[in-house]
Amino acid sequence: MAELVYPPVVLAAKTLFRVMDYQIDVQGGEHIPATGGAVIACNHVSYLDFIFAGFGAQPAKRLVRFMAKREIFGNRIAGPLMRGMRHISVDRGAGQASYQEAVDKLRAGEVVGVFPEATISRSFTVKEIKTGAVRMAAEAGVPVVPMALWGTQRLWTKGREKDLKRRHIPITILAGEPFTVGPDDDLDEVTRDLRTRMIALVDRVQKDYPDAPAGADDSWWMPTHLGGTAPTPEEAAAMDQRRPE
Repeated sequence: MAELVYPPVVLAAKTLFRVMDYQIDVQGGEHIPATGGAVIACNHVSYLDFIFAGFGAQPAKRLVRFMAKREIFGNRIAGPLMRGMRHISVDRGAGQASYQEAVDKLRAGEVVGVFPEATISRSFTVKEIKTGAVRMAAEAGVPVVPMALWGTQRLWTKGREKDLKRRHIPITILAGEPFTVGPDDDLDEVTRDLRTRMIALVDRVQKDYPDAPAGADDSWWMPTHLGGTAPTPEEAAAMDQRRPE
């Protein structure tokens, strides 16, 4: 089936990135398979993460089908684009159909993008993750590629006003080494390993990030363990309990 929507959207995004002069650093693009199915499992710090995680697969010339909550598909502007790009609508009350759609796409040789934390991390650390990413990779017989994003939270994240007019923001996209899930592997153990890999990638992009808060008022986008004023993981969990996404 011809790709009528996704390529123009990618071109528009690249044009916007140039206009806004985002300093985008894509690393590890060689880890995205050039052909065949794969699951990209990425941390989640921004409402814009699917755009930049997808951009991380551009060096391999792959189009990523992201799993996203159903409400986005109901938006009058975003909905037609999401459907045109063949992303996967997730109904959290009845997730088996979307899970099966993702497995079918993987078996057909597609790349599927997943945010295993399920919701944005207010602490900007990697939360506990769901098993879905490794389960679908095991069922489809495809590799998992862990990925880390950093800097996207400065544009639009949970609990903050979006700042899409802000220019010159550094954004780092780092893909890690792929790994396979065997049919007899303990999926809970593999999920813990995936989280460990994601944490290591996030630690790396945070350490190498070329910018720092301009002052105390600008330190909200840094996690507490790096001297920022983002909520601690415990505080973030309590906030999510009070105001679930």
